[in-house]
Amino acid sequence: MTSALDRLKQHSSIVADTGDIEAIRKHQPEDATTNPSLLLKAAQTPAYQPFLKQALDYAKSQEQDEQKQVELACDYFAVLIGKEIANIVPGYISTEVDARLSFDTQATIAKAQQLLALYAEQGVSKDKILIKIASTWEGIKAAEELEKQGVKCNLTLLFSQAQARACADANVFLISPFVGRILDWHVANGVDKPTDPLDDPGVQSVRTIYDFYKQHGYKTVVMGASFRNTGEIVALTGCDKLTISPALLEELGELPASEEYLLEYNDSVAEKPAPLTESEFRWLHNQDAMATEKLAEGIRAFAHAQEILESEVKSL
Repeated sequence: MTSALDRLKQHSSIVADTGDIEAIRKHQPEDATTNPSLLLKAAQTPAYQPFLKQALDYAKSQEQDEQKQVELACDYFAVLIGKEIANIVPGYISTEVDARLSFDTQATIAKAQQLLALYAEQGVSKDKILIKIASTWEGIKAAEELEKQGVKCNLTLLFSQAQARACADANVFLISPFVGRILDWHVANGVDKPTDPLDDPGVQSVRTIYDFYKQHGYKTVVMGASFRNTGEIVALTGCDKLTISPALLEELGELPASEEYLLEYNDSVAEKPAPLTESEFRWLHNQDAMATEKLAEGIRAFAHAQEILESEVKSL
């Protein structure tokens, strides 16, 4: 039997959405992504305690101030996990900038450079790293500057067409439009869960972004993310990349392949629209209630996970 996962791999690059090294080793994805919530989950697992202890010891050797020690230890922990993953996947490992910097362009750039320096100390080339940044205006501008420096970025927490357009304008390497969280918002606001994944508002959002990019010749990679079920994933077969949790990878491996869904595009390219100005971006994003709420909620959630991780480090 050809599985749904087998067919996906024929048309899309599969990325593991986890910080679990053993799960990545099992599923052998091309790339892997992490975020503060996934790193916190890893930190609370006994198998990863040695990484956390090593990170704290390193931080104490570099910093005298206790708070700076904690922040550096968390960054180093992310890098240690990332290094282990980079040794398994042939492609990229995404490592996220502290969400509390989401509205500070220069601080985001500095944090990205610090993460890359830590990776370099571990012998991991920046060519293996994608710096994950929240898709705020400030985050997109930080990514634009980093890309000019040769640093590839993954713009996350992306919910609106305005965010997608601004990321393409900035020539960022990759975007991660969220699917499941869009569905969550619509269900919470009274919409019934769709029976056909093509009616899923999250799937529709990613398909619209994908079509817009391809029709206008943007090179930015579209990586569907934040899935709630296998139907959402299968309906995006053919998307450039799909980042999927280990649990859903398992389910896809057991499902028979379906020829029903496939994203396709022709080679004709329309003229690109003029780049969005900051005021245009903010207005268009503001007019999308779902995107405005989910971006803010996502930043708060990742910031909270970072704060809990810091508390874990302090308790060592």
